[in-house]
Amino acid sequence: QVHVVESGGGLVQAGGSLRLACAASGFTGSYYYAMGWFRQTPGKEREFVSVLNWNDRYYADSVKGRFTISGDNVKNTAYLQMNSLKPEDTAVYYCAVTPLFSAGYDYLRPTSYKNWGQGTQVTVSS
Repeated sequence: QVHVVESGGGLVQAGGSLRLACAASGFTGSYYYAMGWFRQTPGKEREFVSVLNWNDRYYADSVKGRFTISGDNVKNTAYLQMNSLKPEDTAVYYCAVTPLFSAGYDYLRPTSYKNWGQGTQVTVSS
């Protein structure tokens, strides 16, 4: 069974930094996977944040220049370095995985990812 686990959430003041970590395991075969990050606040839809697809990195406009994704698509690990945090970044952050994709894949949509972690809470105070 596939397991996806996030960690690193917590409480931080505005302007501060936080690093999230994700590890996925239990895959069969030797295929590699893209590692993505989404976030969700109460009453809102789950929102794309970033994804690591081998040498390609994609970011939502709202986090460009502040967040950096890194990791290893062979080991199925991912990290999200979050700098210059704002109160509006407050959310539950989820790690999600999908097979490595090529041009045209809709990586922005949560339904494009099959396996999800349980989430880690990030709270940014003013």
